[in-house]
Amino acid sequence: MAAEAARAHQPASAAPASPRRRRAQPRAVPRRRLAGGVVWIGVVAVLLTGIVAVNVAVLRLNLRLDNLNQEKARLRTENAQLRNRYAINAVPDTIRSQAQLQGYRPAGHTTYLDLPPRSR
Repeated sequence: MAAEAARAHQPASAAPASPRRRRAQPRAVPRRRLAGGVVWIGVVAVLLTGIVAVNVAVLRLNLRLDNLNQEKARLRTENAQLRNRYAINAVPDTIRSQAQLQGYRPAGHTTYLDLPPRSR
């Protein structure tokens, strides 16, 4: 009787206590979800491959740029040496001494040869 009296005092809106839930049975992973994971793994692999390819291309360009910078420095040094040699060789005394070494004579010692007239 006491139980019936307790039920009578409970409001009608109160829900009866829920029964214990059973443990859920392990479900198989749906194929759709598994296929989506494989697709994402493929997409990530392709993106990583692209990143590696871009890094390799940038590395090659940096090596080429380094080689070109070394060549530029070498050419600048060579140009400076050539300008120095030109400046030394452009001095009139250097030109005169080089000409004498090659057998040329100063302009003040010009001699003329008289050739006999041609006979026909």
